[in-house]
Amino acid sequence: MTIAETERPAALAGEGQPAILTDLWDALTERGMSLVDVTWEQHRLHESRRWSVVEMLSAVDLESLTELDRVLVWNAGRAELTTKPGADRLERQAEAECRRWQETNPALASVMQACGTWSRYWNEEEAHHETVFNRLAEVTGMEPITDETFIEFRQVFPDDDMLRTLMLLAISEITAAVNYGECQHAIKDEGLRKIFKQVAADEIQHRNYFIAFAKALIDSGEYHAKDAFAVAHLFLREDGELGGSNRDQREDRGTHVNWWDHLETGETGFQVGMMEKKEQLVCSALKKITGIEVKSRDEVEDMWMDLLDS
Repeated sequence: MTIAETERPAALAGEGQPAILTDLWDALTERGMSLVDVTWEQHRLHESRRWSVVEMLSAVDLESLTELDRVLVWNAGRAELTTKPGADRLERQAEAECRRWQETNPALASVMQACGTWSRYWNEEEAHHETVFNRLAEVTGMEPITDETFIEFRQVFPDDDMLRTLMLLAISEITAAVNYGECQHAIKDEGLRKIFKQVAADEIQHRNYFIAFAKALIDSGEYHAKDAFAVAHLFLREDGELGGSNRDQREDRGTHVNWWDHLETGETGFQVGMMEKKEQLVCSALKKITGIEVKSRDEVEDMWMDLLDS
């Protein structure tokens, strides 16, 4: 058989609007998509959403920035420094899980490989976020990030169960998207507002990817919904992780840095909140991942307890 005889006809430019494969398990097991096909769809979407840090920065009127603008930029830059370790951990963990399932559940191994492959796009997009905020903080004369702080914030998160990891990342992206959306409405300069809007849109897309990968794990039958609910409860419970720096008591992690626990807003009085919106988005994520509907943190806790007993 010649190479030509094995080729499949396909439209080189892709078909339709680029989009996330929200039902990845079905795509791999029923629709016959290969990992090359999945990667093509990932790349089409990534390429359609690329933006330029240099161009975005050139549109900011540095002289018009308020003290609040500067504080929001300074905190965002530090928060974004901590995202590369998450992407690095995801790639490493997905690779290990791919090898673990390769013999017993090849389709699940493909899901893991698709997740690890996509992490390179997540890493690149987060690099844009980190760079745009930290460069802006630097050129406006804000307190610089020392090399020691840079290295400290690069600590890679400890590994966990894969479903728990994906649920945590989905909630982290929900938190970031809502926070950036709130910042966007507090900013006066149009150029800076566009930066926060773009970053928030990226975080929403990342959330949707994590939801899709987590759903595929549940659909495989190898992972249990209780682990997704366990992580959601950790964030939503009273004084839970979702409260960030507004909590009365914060953990001394010792393994990695989560800047949402350490926001410094000085005398501006600005606080990120919108807890109800974050709570509803977490509940929506749980429904998409597990198929189980809950509408409040109390219902999340009740369902988690029920699942533990099942």
